[in-house]
Amino acid sequence: MVQQLTKKVAIVTGAGSGKGQAIAELFAKEGAQVVAADSNATAVNAVVDEITAAGGTAIASVTDVTQDAEVTAMVQLAIDQYGHLDILVNNAGMLDKLAPADTLTNELWDRVMTVNTTSVMLATREALKRFTAQGAGVILNIAAVEGETSDRASAAYAASKHAVVGLTKNTAFMYQNAGIRTNAIAPGNKDAASPIGIAVPTTPNGNKIAQTALFLCSDAASYVNGVIVPVKF
Repeated sequence: MVQQLTKKVAIVTGAGSGKGQAIAELFAKEGAQVVAADSNATAVNAVVDEITAAGGTAIASVTDVTQDAEVTAMVQLAIDQYGHLDILVNNAGMLDKLAPADTLTNELWDRVMTVNTTSVMLATREALKRFTAQGAGVILNIAAVEGETSDRASAAYAASKHAVVGLTKNTAFMYQNAGIRTNAIAPGNKDAASPIGIAVPTTPNGNKIAQTALFLCSDAASYVNGVIVPVKF
């Protein structure tokens, strides 16, 4: 069976658990050399151990993706270890406390926007330095259905994911002639309503998201750019 990501180098943020772990493991299974990034050292090292035990290639990058210097170091690690970078998956993110706008604190707003949106910008900006120089690269952002609707979840989370969608589409347009593709996955659909009418996010199906990520980051999707792909779970 032909592997879909043979000799590709991929960074996956938030790879210590959940959908990020599923993406990292599947990418390695499909032949990618993976930089698994997460702020939780224990978790991300365990994921790397699982990947290597299964015959894959991966290294851990203990990274706070909200810190510019750490993001730069994460990308440099990929270059130092594997010689180049082909794929960036911006998966790291957080939920909030389902707070509507009138109960939001400045601290919660800033934290959600920094983790969910600023981190995507930082990693994208750093990866683009490599991608533009080599004339190729793939960026995949993990958004959410809340990023294209206005009546789900809470104010900060919805706003942060709208911003990720906007950043995805703008990056796709701006670099479409530079050999760089940028897309996003929007997991969701089966959210259950809370007593006050706010949709409560459920746990995403990591395998479905990982399979979609594999397609979008592979050469099979060479014609796909600027698309937000919904994944139901």
